[in-house]
Amino acid sequence: MEENNQTPEPEHQDLLQDLSEQGKTEELVEMFEELPTMDVAEFMEDKPMEDIIRYLKKLDMEDQGRIFSDFTHDLQLKLFKALDRRTFARIFGQVFSDIRADLYQGLSKEEQIELLPYLDKKTREDVIILSAYPPETAGGIMNTDFATIFADMTAAEALAKIRKDAPSTNMIYYIYVVDHSMVMKGLVTLKDLVMHDPTDKVLEMLNEFFVYAEVNEDRESVAQKIERYDLVAIPVLNSLSQLVGIVSHEEAIDIIKREATEDLEKIMGIMPSEDDDDYLLTSSFHHFKKRVVWLVSLAAVGIISGMIINEHQGVLESFIILAMYMPMMAATGGNTGSQAATVVIRALSLGEIDDKDWAKIIFKETKISFMLSICVALLTYLKIAFLSFHSLLPEGFSMSYIGIIISVAIAIQVVTSAVIGAALPLIVRRLGGDPAVVASPAITTIVDITGLLIYFTVASLTLGIS
Repeated sequence: MEENNQTPEPEHQDLLQDLSEQGKTEELVEMFEELPTMDVAEFMEDKPMEDIIRYLKKLDMEDQGRIFSDFTHDLQLKLFKALDRRTFARIFGQVFSDIRADLYQGLSKEEQIELLPYLDKKTREDVIILSAYPPETAGGIMNTDFATIFADMTAAEALAKIRKDAPSTNMIYYIYVVDHSMVMKGLVTLKDLVMHDPTDKVLEMLNEFFVYAEVNEDRESVAQKIERYDLVAIPVLNSLSQLVGIVSHEEAIDIIKREATEDLEKIMGIMPSEDDDDYLLTSSFHHFKKRVVWLVSLAAVGIISGMIINEHQGVLESFIILAMYMPMMAATGGNTGSQAATVVIRALSLGEIDDKDWAKIIFKETKISFMLSICVALLTYLKIAFLSFHSLLPEGFSMSYIGIIISVAIAIQVVTSAVIGAALPLIVRRLGGDPAVVASPAITTIVDITGLLIYFTVASLTLGIS
Protein backbone atom coordinates (compact mmCIF):
# COMPACT_ATOMS: atom_id res chain seq x y z
CA MET A 1 0.00 0.00 0.00
CA GLU A 2 1.29 3.42 -0.93
CA GLU A 3 2.00 5.89 1.88
CA ASN A 4 0.87 9.40 1.07
CA ASN A 5 0.08 12.53 3.03
CA GLN A 6 -1.39 14.44 0.12
CA THR A 7 -5.00 15.58 -0.04
CA PRO A 8 -7.20 12.62 -1.03
CA GLU A 9 -8.19 12.53 -4.71
CA PRO A 10 -11.97 12.91 -5.34
CA GLU A 11 -11.90 10.37 -8.19
CA HIS A 12 -10.46 7.76 -5.82
CA GLN A 13 -13.32 8.35 -3.40
CA ASP A 14 -15.88 8.03 -6.19
CA LEU A 15 -14.36 4.76 -7.40
CA LEU A 16 -14.29 3.28 -3.89
CA GLN A 17 -17.87 4.39 -3.28
CA ASP A 18 -19.06 2.75 -6.51
CA LEU A 19 -17.41 -0.55 -5.57
CA SER A 20 -18.91 -0.34 -2.09
CA GLU A 21 -22.44 0.30 -3.38
CA GLN A 22 -22.11 -2.60 -5.82
CA GLY A 23 -21.06 -4.92 -2.99
CA LYS A 24 -17.76 -5.81 -4.67
CA THR A 25 -15.83 -6.31 -1.45
CA GLU A 26 -12.91 -8.23 -2.98
CA GLU A 27 -12.33 -5.56 -5.65
CA LEU A 28 -12.66 -2.92 -2.95
CA VAL A 29 -9.95 -4.53 -0.82
CA GLU A 30 -7.67 -4.78 -3.86
CA MET A 31 -8.12 -1.05 -4.39
CA PHE A 32 -7.29 -0.45 -0.74
CA GLU A 33 -3.92 -2.13 -1.33
CA GLU A 34 -3.13 0.06 -4.35
CA LEU A 35 -4.30 3.50 -3.21
CA PRO A 36 -2.58 5.93 -0.80
CA THR A 37 -3.54 5.21 2.80
CA MET A 38 -5.02 8.70 3.24
CA ASP A 39 -7.58 8.00 0.49
CA VAL A 40 -8.52 4.68 2.07
CA ALA A 41 -8.74 6.19 5.56
CA GLU A 42 -11.00 9.01 4.39
CA PHE A 43 -13.28 6.54 2.60
CA MET A 44 -13.58 4.30 5.67
CA GLU A 45 -14.27 7.16 8.09
CA ASP A 46 -17.69 7.78 6.52
CA LYS A 47 -18.75 4.14 6.92
CA PRO A 48 -20.53 2.42 9.85
CA MET A 49 -18.22 0.94 12.47
CA GLU A 50 -19.04 -2.65 11.51
CA ASP A 51 -18.01 -1.95 7.88
CA ILE A 52 -14.74 -0.33 8.97
CA ILE A 53 -13.87 -3.36 11.11
CA ARG A 54 -14.85 -5.75 8.30
CA TYR A 55 -12.67 -3.91 5.76
CA LEU A 56 -9.69 -3.76 8.12
CA LYS A 57 -9.81 -7.48 8.84
CA LYS A 58 -9.45 -8.25 5.12
CA LEU A 59 -6.10 -6.39 4.98
CA ASP A 60 -2.73 -7.56 6.28
CA MET A 61 -1.58 -6.21 9.65
CA GLU A 62 0.89 -3.69 8.22
CA ASP A 63 -1.77 -2.10 6.01
CA GLN A 64 -4.20 -2.07 8.94
CA GLY A 65 -1.67 -0.13 10.99
CA ARG A 66 -1.00 2.40 8.24
CA ILE A 67 -4.67 3.07 7.59
CA PHE A 68 -5.38 3.29 11.32
CA SER A 69 -2.58 5.87 11.60
CA ASP A 70 -4.43 8.14 9.15
CA PHE A 71 -7.77 7.90 10.95
CA THR A 72 -8.87 10.88 13.05
CA HIS A 73 -8.14 10.64 16.76
CA ASP A 74 -11.86 10.32 17.53
CA LEU A 75 -12.26 7.34 15.17
CA GLN A 76 -9.18 5.70 16.64
CA LEU A 77 -10.74 5.93 20.11
CA LYS A 78 -14.04 4.53 18.80
CA LEU A 79 -12.21 1.57 17.29
CA PHE A 80 -10.47 0.97 20.61
CA LYS A 81 -13.87 0.68 22.28
CA ALA A 82 -15.39 -1.42 19.47
CA LEU A 83 -12.63 -4.04 19.08
CA ASP A 84 -11.63 -6.68 21.58
CA ARG A 85 -8.32 -5.86 23.27
CA ARG A 86 -6.32 -8.62 21.56
CA THR A 87 -7.40 -7.61 18.05
CA PHE A 88 -6.82 -3.93 18.80
CA ALA A 89 -3.37 -4.68 20.23
CA ARG A 90 -2.31 -6.37 16.98
CA ILE A 91 -3.33 -3.30 14.94
CA PHE A 92 -1.88 -0.97 17.57
CA GLY A 93 1.52 -2.63 17.21
CA GLN A 94 1.64 -1.66 13.53
CA VAL A 95 0.67 2.01 14.04
CA PHE A 96 3.38 4.66 13.62
CA SER A 97 5.05 5.08 17.00
CA ASP A 98 4.38 8.81 17.44
CA ILE A 99 0.67 8.39 16.61
CA ARG A 100 0.58 5.32 18.85
CA ALA A 101 1.92 7.37 21.76
CA ASP A 102 -0.62 10.16 21.16
CA LEU A 103 -3.48 7.66 21.14
CA TYR A 104 -2.19 5.93 24.28
CA GLN A 105 -2.08 9.29 26.07
CA GLY A 106 -5.69 9.90 25.01
CA LEU A 107 -6.87 6.76 26.83
CA SER A 108 -7.95 6.81 30.45
CA LYS A 109 -5.66 5.20 33.03
CA GLU A 110 -8.03 2.22 33.28
CA GLU A 111 -8.00 1.75 29.50
CA GLN A 112 -4.20 1.98 29.38
CA ILE A 113 -3.94 -0.72 32.03
CA GLU A 114 -6.41 -2.91 30.11
CA LEU A 115 -4.42 -2.60 26.86
CA LEU A 116 -0.83 -3.08 28.10
CA PRO A 117 -0.97 -6.85 28.79
CA TYR A 118 -1.93 -7.54 25.17
CA LEU A 119 0.98 -5.59 23.65
CA ASP A 120 4.23 -7.28 22.70
CA LYS A 121 7.26 -6.30 24.77
CA LYS A 122 8.78 -3.91 22.21
CA THR A 123 5.50 -2.04 21.60
CA ARG A 124 4.75 -1.88 25.32
CA GLU A 125 8.17 -0.40 26.17
CA ASP A 126 8.01 1.96 23.21
CA VAL A 127 4.61 3.42 24.03
CA ILE A 128 5.42 3.87 27.73
CA ILE A 129 8.68 5.68 26.96
CA LEU A 130 7.21 7.97 24.27
CA SER A 131 4.14 8.79 26.38
CA ALA A 132 6.37 10.05 29.19
CA TYR A 133 7.53 13.12 27.27
CA PRO A 134 5.52 16.38 27.25
CA PRO A 135 3.65 16.72 23.91
CA GLU A 136 5.21 20.13 23.14
CA THR A 137 8.77 18.73 23.16
CA ALA A 138 10.83 16.78 20.64
CA GLY A 139 10.39 13.68 22.79
CA GLY A 140 6.62 14.08 22.65
CA ILE A 141 6.51 14.10 18.83
CA MET A 142 9.37 11.75 17.94
CA ASN A 143 8.93 8.19 16.74
CA THR A 144 11.15 5.12 16.95
CA ASP A 145 10.81 4.03 13.34
CA PHE A 146 14.46 4.26 12.30
CA ALA A 147 17.46 2.09 11.45
CA THR A 148 20.83 2.05 13.22
CA ILE A 149 24.18 0.55 12.23
CA PHE A 150 27.69 0.48 13.70
CA ALA A 151 30.73 2.29 12.33
CA ASP A 152 32.86 -0.88 12.18
CA MET A 153 30.37 -2.66 9.92
CA THR A 154 30.89 -3.12 6.20
CA ALA A 155 28.31 -1.75 3.77
CA ALA A 156 26.98 -5.29 3.23
CA GLU A 157 26.64 -5.92 6.98
CA ALA A 158 24.94 -2.57 7.43
CA LEU A 159 22.36 -3.32 4.73
CA ALA A 160 21.69 -6.69 6.34
CA LYS A 161 21.02 -5.03 9.70
CA ILE A 162 18.72 -2.46 8.08
CA ARG A 163 16.67 -5.31 6.60
CA LYS A 164 16.47 -6.84 10.07
CA ASP A 165 15.41 -3.55 11.73
CA ALA A 166 12.80 -3.16 8.93
CA PRO A 167 12.01 0.55 9.22
CA SER A 168 9.15 1.84 7.05
CA THR A 169 10.12 3.00 3.57
CA ASN A 170 9.60 6.69 4.34
CA MET A 171 12.07 6.51 7.26
CA ILE A 172 14.94 4.72 5.55
CA TYR A 173 16.73 7.56 3.76
CA TYR A 174 18.95 8.42 6.74
CA ILE A 175 20.75 5.58 8.50
CA TYR A 176 22.03 6.50 11.96
CA VAL A 177 25.45 5.31 13.08
CA VAL A 178 25.70 4.56 16.81
CA ASP A 179 28.01 2.74 19.19
CA HIS A 180 26.86 -0.19 21.33
CA SER A 181 25.49 2.23 23.95
CA MET A 182 23.32 3.99 21.30
CA VAL A 183 25.51 7.11 21.42
CA MET A 184 25.17 8.70 17.99
CA LYS A 185 28.40 9.00 15.99
CA GLY A 186 26.99 10.32 12.72
CA LEU A 187 24.86 9.23 9.81
CA VAL A 188 25.01 7.85 6.30
CA THR A 189 22.37 7.76 3.60
CA LEU A 190 20.94 4.65 2.01
CA LYS A 191 22.53 5.85 -1.24
CA ASP A 192 25.95 5.81 0.44
CA LEU A 193 25.57 2.17 1.45
CA VAL A 194 24.24 1.05 -1.92
CA MET A 195 26.80 2.92 -4.04
CA HIS A 196 29.88 1.89 -2.02
CA ASP A 197 31.64 -1.42 -2.39
CA PRO A 198 30.04 -4.05 -0.09
CA THR A 199 33.37 -4.47 1.72
CA ASP A 200 33.83 -0.76 2.46
CA LYS A 201 33.54 0.20 6.13
CA VAL A 202 30.71 2.46 7.29
CA LEU A 203 33.38 4.59 8.98
CA GLU A 204 34.70 5.56 5.52
CA MET A 205 31.39 7.12 4.48
CA LEU A 206 30.35 8.46 7.90
CA ASN A 207 29.07 12.04 8.12
CA GLU A 208 30.09 13.19 11.59
CA PHE A 209 28.59 16.68 11.24
CA PHE A 210 24.82 16.44 11.60
CA VAL A 211 21.89 18.48 12.85
CA TYR A 212 20.00 17.04 15.80
CA ALA A 213 17.32 17.95 18.31
CA GLU A 214 17.46 17.54 22.07
CA VAL A 215 14.75 15.41 23.62
CA ASN A 216 13.34 18.31 25.69
CA GLU A 217 13.64 20.88 22.89
CA ASP A 218 10.48 22.76 21.94
CA ARG A 219 8.69 21.13 19.03
CA GLU A 220 8.47 24.39 17.07
CA SER A 221 12.26 24.73 17.24
CA VAL A 222 12.59 21.15 15.94
CA ALA A 223 10.28 21.89 13.01
CA GLN A 224 12.26 25.02 12.18
CA LYS A 225 15.49 23.01 12.06
CA ILE A 226 13.93 20.49 9.66
CA GLU A 227 12.66 23.31 7.47
CA ARG A 228 15.90 25.31 7.60
CA TYR A 229 18.19 22.40 6.71
CA ASP A 230 15.68 20.73 4.36
CA LEU A 231 15.84 17.42 6.24
CA VAL A 232 13.79 14.29 5.65
CA ALA A 233 14.08 13.58 9.39
CA ILE A 234 16.08 14.82 12.37
CA PRO A 235 17.57 12.59 15.09
CA VAL A 236 16.56 13.23 18.71
CA LEU A 237 19.26 12.80 21.36
CA ASN A 238 19.08 12.68 25.13
CA SER A 239 21.51 14.34 27.56
CA LEU A 240 24.00 11.47 27.04
CA SER A 241 23.96 11.99 23.23
CA GLN A 242 22.15 8.69 22.84
CA LEU A 243 19.74 8.33 19.90
CA VAL A 244 16.23 7.93 21.30
CA GLY A 245 14.06 8.76 18.30
CA ILE A 246 13.57 10.82 15.16
CA VAL A 247 11.15 13.51 14.01
CA SER A 248 10.10 13.24 10.37
CA HIS A 249 9.41 16.09 7.96
CA GLU A 250 5.73 15.05 7.88
CA GLU A 251 5.53 15.71 11.61
CA ALA A 252 7.35 19.03 11.09
CA ILE A 253 4.73 20.08 8.55
CA ASP A 254 1.95 19.23 11.02
CA ILE A 255 3.72 21.22 13.75
CA ILE A 256 4.14 24.26 11.51
CA LYS A 257 0.46 24.10 10.58
CA ARG A 258 -0.59 23.78 14.23
CA GLU A 259 1.69 26.61 15.34
CA ALA A 260 0.49 28.82 12.47
CA THR A 261 -3.13 28.13 13.45
CA GLU A 262 -2.33 28.85 17.09
CA ASP A 263 -0.58 32.13 16.25
CA LEU A 264 -3.42 33.17 13.94
CA GLU A 265 -5.96 32.50 16.69
CA LYS A 266 -3.92 34.51 19.19
CA ILE A 267 -3.52 37.34 16.69
CA MET A 268 -7.31 37.49 16.33
CA GLY A 269 -7.92 37.28 20.08
CA ILE A 270 -9.02 33.61 20.15
CA MET A 271 -7.77 31.39 22.96
CA PRO A 272 -5.98 28.34 21.45
CA SER A 273 -6.99 24.89 22.64
CA GLU A 274 -5.11 21.59 22.46
CA ASP A 275 -8.28 19.63 21.70
CA ASP A 276 -9.43 21.75 18.76
CA ASP A 277 -11.16 19.84 15.99
CA ASP A 278 -12.48 20.83 12.57
CA TYR A 279 -14.63 23.98 12.62
CA LEU A 280 -17.95 22.18 12.01
CA LEU A 281 -17.08 19.36 14.41
CA THR A 282 -16.34 21.77 17.27
CA SER A 283 -19.31 22.75 19.42
CA SER A 284 -20.62 26.31 19.43
CA PHE A 285 -20.01 26.54 23.17
CA HIS A 286 -16.34 25.55 22.67
CA HIS A 287 -15.96 28.34 20.08
CA PHE A 288 -17.67 30.72 22.53
CA LYS A 289 -15.21 29.86 25.33
CA LYS A 290 -12.24 30.47 23.02
CA ARG A 291 -13.41 33.94 22.02
CA VAL A 292 -15.21 35.39 25.02
CA VAL A 293 -12.21 36.16 27.26
CA TRP A 294 -10.41 38.54 24.94
CA LEU A 295 -13.62 40.05 23.57
CA VAL A 296 -15.03 40.93 26.98
CA SER A 297 -11.65 42.08 28.33
CA LEU A 298 -10.99 44.42 25.42
CA ALA A 299 -14.57 45.70 25.51
CA ALA A 300 -14.01 46.65 29.14
CA VAL A 301 -10.77 48.45 28.27
CA GLY A 302 -12.59 50.17 25.41
CA ILE A 303 -14.71 52.04 27.96
CA ILE A 304 -11.73 54.37 28.31
CA SER A 305 -12.40 55.60 24.77
CA GLY A 306 -15.86 56.71 25.82
CA MET A 307 -14.40 58.54 28.80
CA ILE A 308 -11.96 60.42 26.55
CA ILE A 309 -14.74 61.47 24.17
CA ASN A 310 -16.90 62.61 27.11
CA GLU A 311 -13.97 64.62 28.48
CA HIS A 312 -13.68 66.51 25.19
CA GLN A 313 -17.38 66.96 24.58
CA GLY A 314 -16.94 70.73 24.30
CA VAL A 315 -14.58 70.37 21.34
CA LEU A 316 -17.04 68.09 19.51
CA GLU A 317 -19.98 70.43 20.17
CA SER A 318 -18.07 73.36 18.67
CA PHE A 319 -16.63 71.43 15.74
CA ILE A 320 -19.04 68.71 14.61
CA ILE A 321 -16.74 67.98 11.67
CA LEU A 322 -14.23 66.38 14.07
CA ALA A 323 -16.75 63.61 14.80
CA MET A 324 -16.91 62.73 11.10
CA TYR A 325 -13.22 61.82 11.03
CA MET A 326 -12.99 59.93 14.32
CA PRO A 327 -13.73 56.55 12.61
CA MET A 328 -11.00 57.27 10.05
CA MET A 329 -8.59 58.09 12.88
CA ALA A 330 -9.38 54.85 14.69
CA ALA A 331 -9.27 52.67 11.57
CA THR A 332 -5.97 54.13 10.35
CA GLY A 333 -4.34 53.66 13.74
CA GLY A 334 -5.64 50.12 14.12
CA ASN A 335 -4.51 49.09 10.64
CA THR A 336 -1.07 50.64 11.09
CA GLY A 337 -0.52 49.04 14.49
CA SER A 338 -1.70 45.62 13.28
CA GLN A 339 0.57 45.79 10.24
CA ALA A 340 3.62 46.63 12.34
CA ALA A 341 2.79 43.94 14.91
CA THR A 342 2.24 41.28 12.24
CA VAL A 343 5.58 42.03 10.57
CA VAL A 344 7.45 41.97 13.87
CA ILE A 345 5.73 38.79 15.14
CA ARG A 346 6.48 37.00 11.88
CA ALA A 347 10.14 38.06 12.01
CA LEU A 348 10.39 36.90 15.64
CA SER A 349 8.82 33.54 14.77
CA LEU A 350 11.25 32.98 11.90
CA GLY A 351 14.23 33.99 14.03
CA GLU A 352 15.05 36.95 11.77
CA ILE A 353 15.08 39.35 14.73
CA ASP A 354 15.38 39.16 18.49
CA ASP A 355 14.01 41.34 21.27
CA LYS A 356 17.59 42.56 21.80
CA ASP A 357 17.26 44.34 18.44
CA TRP A 358 14.43 46.50 19.80
CA ALA A 359 16.16 49.84 19.15
CA LYS A 360 16.81 49.01 15.47
CA ILE A 361 13.28 47.67 15.05
CA ILE A 362 11.60 50.72 16.60
CA PHE A 363 13.80 53.08 14.56
CA LYS A 364 12.98 51.19 11.36
CA GLU A 365 9.24 51.20 12.05
CA THR A 366 9.42 54.92 12.86
CA LYS A 367 10.99 55.63 9.46
CA ILE A 368 8.45 53.47 7.67
CA SER A 369 5.51 54.99 9.54
CA PHE A 370 6.77 58.53 8.87
CA MET A 371 6.59 57.86 5.12
CA LEU A 372 3.17 56.27 5.54
CA SER A 373 1.97 59.22 7.62
CA ILE A 374 2.79 61.67 4.83
CA CYS A 375 0.67 59.71 2.35
CA VAL A 376 -2.27 59.34 4.75
CA ALA A 377 -2.11 62.94 5.91
CA LEU A 378 -2.06 64.25 2.33
CA LEU A 379 -5.05 62.10 1.38
CA THR A 380 -6.92 63.23 4.52
CA TYR A 381 -6.24 66.91 3.82
CA LEU A 382 -7.47 66.66 0.22
CA LYS A 383 -10.60 64.86 1.36
CA ILE A 384 -11.41 67.48 4.00
CA ALA A 385 -10.44 70.54 1.96
CA PHE A 386 -12.39 69.66 -1.18
CA LEU A 387 -15.09 67.14 -0.25
CA SER A 388 -16.38 68.23 3.17
CA PHE A 389 -19.37 70.44 3.93
CA HIS A 390 -18.44 74.00 4.92
CA SER A 391 -21.72 74.34 6.81
CA LEU A 392 -20.22 72.12 9.53
CA LEU A 393 -17.69 74.82 10.48
CA PRO A 394 -18.16 77.74 12.88
CA GLU A 395 -17.61 81.22 11.46
CA GLY A 396 -14.00 82.33 11.16
CA PHE A 397 -12.57 78.89 10.40
CA SER A 398 -11.62 77.63 6.96
CA MET A 399 -11.88 74.06 5.77
CA SER A 400 -8.17 74.12 4.84
CA TYR A 401 -7.22 75.00 8.41
CA ILE A 402 -9.35 72.20 9.85
CA GLY A 403 -7.92 69.87 7.23
CA ILE A 404 -4.38 70.62 8.38
CA ILE A 405 -5.30 70.00 12.03
CA ILE A 406 -6.95 66.63 11.38
CA SER A 407 -4.19 65.59 8.93
CA VAL A 408 -1.48 66.37 11.48
CA ALA A 409 -3.35 64.40 14.17
CA ILE A 410 -3.73 61.39 11.87
CA ALA A 411 -0.05 61.61 10.83
CA ILE A 412 1.00 61.50 14.49
CA GLN A 413 -1.42 58.62 15.07
CA VAL A 414 0.17 56.60 12.23
CA VAL A 415 3.65 56.97 13.71
CA THR A 416 2.63 56.23 17.30
CA SER A 417 0.49 53.25 16.24
CA ALA A 418 3.38 51.71 14.32
CA VAL A 419 5.71 52.16 17.29
CA ILE A 420 3.14 50.63 19.67
CA GLY A 421 2.46 47.76 17.24
CA ALA A 422 6.16 46.99 16.97
CA ALA A 423 7.02 47.53 20.63
CA LEU A 424 4.32 45.45 22.35
CA PRO A 425 5.35 42.07 20.85
CA LEU A 426 8.97 42.84 21.73
CA ILE A 427 8.04 43.70 25.31
CA VAL A 428 5.99 40.52 25.70
CA ARG A 429 8.81 38.41 24.25
CA ARG A 430 11.25 40.14 26.63
CA LEU A 431 9.00 39.18 29.55
CA GLY A 432 8.95 35.56 28.41
CA GLY A 433 5.45 35.53 26.88
CA ASP A 434 4.08 34.79 23.41
CA PRO A 435 4.17 37.92 21.21
CA ALA A 436 1.09 36.77 19.28
CA VAL A 437 -1.20 37.38 22.27
CA VAL A 438 -0.85 41.17 21.97
CA ALA A 439 -1.63 41.31 18.28
CA SER A 440 -4.63 42.61 16.37
CA PRO A 441 -7.50 43.06 18.90
CA ALA A 442 -5.29 44.21 21.78
CA ILE A 443 -3.26 46.62 19.66
CA THR A 444 -6.39 47.98 17.97
CA THR A 445 -7.93 48.76 21.34
CA ILE A 446 -4.77 50.42 22.63
CA VAL A 447 -4.19 52.56 19.54
CA ASP A 448 -7.88 53.59 19.58
CA ILE A 449 -7.29 55.06 23.02
CA THR A 450 -3.99 56.73 22.13
CA GLY A 451 -5.50 57.95 18.85
CA LEU A 452 -8.37 59.72 20.60
CA LEU A 453 -5.94 61.33 23.02
CA ILE A 454 -3.79 62.57 20.12
CA TYR A 455 -6.83 63.70 18.12
CA PHE A 456 -8.45 65.77 20.85
CA THR A 457 -5.14 67.09 22.21
CA VAL A 458 -4.11 68.44 18.80
CA ALA A 459 -7.60 69.85 18.21
CA SER A 460 -7.78 71.49 21.63
CA LEU A 461 -4.34 73.11 21.35
CA THR A 462 -4.82 74.42 17.81
CA LEU A 463 -8.46 75.49 18.09
CA GLY A 464 -8.11 77.01 21.56
CA ILE A 465 -10.98 75.02 23.06
CA SER A 466 -10.64 72.91 26.20
